[in-house]
Amino acid sequence: MQRELQPELLDSLPPDHPDALHNRRDLRLTNRLLGNHRWFARTLPIHLPSPSVVLEIGAGTGELGEHLAARGITSDGLDLWPAPVNLPAGRRWHRADLLEFGGYDEYQVILGNLIFHQFSASQLAGLGQKLRRSAQLILACEPLRRRSSQLLFATVAPWFGANHVSLHDAHVSVAAGFRADELPHLLGLPQPEWDCRCHSTILGTYRMVARRV
Repeated sequence: MQRELQPELLDSLPPDHPDALHNRRDLRLTNRLLGNHRWFARTLPIHLPSPSVVLEIGAGTGELGEHLAARGITSDGLDLWPAPVNLPAGRRWHRADLLEFGGYDEYQVILGNLIFHQFSASQLAGLGQKLRRSAQLILACEPLRRRSSQLLFATVAPWFGANHVSLHDAHVSVAAGFRADELPHLLGLPQPEWDCRCHSTILGTYRMVARRV
């Protein structure tokens, strides 16, 4: 299955559109089912360099930041969407295009939850060039690119009331996902400077821990 990028419907909707709000609800359920937020909360303290400042790119409506804050980990957010009303105290929110953001040098730790797959190979190369300047640790949860993941979501999603935006975007997200060591390669994280560990789960999640040696 070759990697293929297609536009996601959510990107064409304003943040307060009913379909966008429903999609965000579906994403919360999907993250809970896949255990993505739990994985970040479990993995980050093991590898967290000290001292360090954490940035979540593509932070959406801030659920991962809330989850981490409840466990004593402060992270800033970066997204085109406005800051969530329940932004944890002491957390900054950057409303900007992550490909054009100029403040990466402030951050030693980068988190990406279901965001890297939205970009082409050339865009990921450019983003990786920005991140490598200061990042010591990059953690990512992404779709695992396989047809069975598309079939699994299409089968399960109607049971929790996923809308047409979620059904469409999940299908194209999996098609744009990653396998093996593709993500660190696309970001330009070379060995031995970077120790990159990638693995996948039975439910179709691709996870990367990239640590500067």
